[in-house]
Amino acid sequence: MGNVVLVTGVARQLGGRFVRRIQRDPDVDRVIGVDAVVPEHPLGGAEFLRADIRHPAIARVLAETGADTVVHMDVNGTPLGSRGGRSSTSVYGSAPRDPAVFTENTPPKSLPSGGFAKDTVEVEGYVRGFARRRPDVAVCVLRFANVLGPCADSPLAEYFALPVLPTVLGYDPRLQFVHEDDAIDVLRIAAAAPRRGTLNSGTFNIAGDGVLLLSQVSRRLGRPTLPLFLPTVTWAGTVLRSLGITDFSPEQIRMLTHGRVVETTQMRETLGFHPRYTTAETFEEFARSRGPGLLPPESLARTVDRLAGVLSARRAPSQ
Repeated sequence: MGNVVLVTGVARQLGGRFVRRIQRDPDVDRVIGVDAVVPEHPLGGAEFLRADIRHPAIARVLAETGADTVVHMDVNGTPLGSRGGRSSTSVYGSAPRDPAVFTENTPPKSLPSGGFAKDTVEVEGYVRGFARRRPDVAVCVLRFANVLGPCADSPLAEYFALPVLPTVLGYDPRLQFVHEDDAIDVLRIAAAAPRRGTLNSGTFNIAGDGVLLLSQVSRRLGRPTLPLFLPTVTWAGTVLRSLGITDFSPEQIRMLTHGRVVETTQMRETLGFHPRYTTAETFEEFARSRGPGLLPPESLARTVDRLAGVLSARRAPSQ
């Protein structure tokens, strides 16, 4: 029998795109998509099975399909309304005492207490336990930075779509992004590597080169920021969630306060993946797909630079 690939989370845009792409791999004979809800987008020639991966019956699905490769893209296994498709680098958390750069072996200073990040930590724990029990099975864990692009559908993309971006007063966090096309490509490489004998197991950070400050992001979007004290931002996030505007969760607020940057040497040297898009190029494509903001980016940048110059001049005599 040829290679049979089973993919979870196919009702989400990224999962659907991966299913359509993996079918073009000449080594793949059969693709099965699994999700708790029926996808609204096409899956090409892939088979679809409606199943909840949290239910023990998923073991029977794996046995009956004869899948030899499983690509798990639905970390929390809940319906689309949960908005769960966020960065798995969230396992590192975001805290004031964090290192400048996280490697795959860096323990988080503060473990996530809830939300998607906590789910991801727990899933990785299950995966590590499975890998210890089954050394004959290659297990590859990809920790993605925030995935963005023209088709991005995530709470962070919704935040960037707000006409004015609420930020935490006194903080300008560093952010990393990975383009959705690069996410598809690295998933394909990771799924094929064990079969081709080029990789056994491992955990890899996945992100585009470079970083962007939140202030740079707002200028490139042409959207002004609204600096608020942290308790006010937290209150605003609760209001936005209750109104269904965006999932401005506590973990996202922490990330937009302290930022998060990961090392990607293992991605390049061991996994052999080199992203086509940098962090800045990824965000440029995303911003272009969203159209102009309230203010032209060039005018906003000039205004911010002039304001920074005025503030520096006022501070100079006292220094």
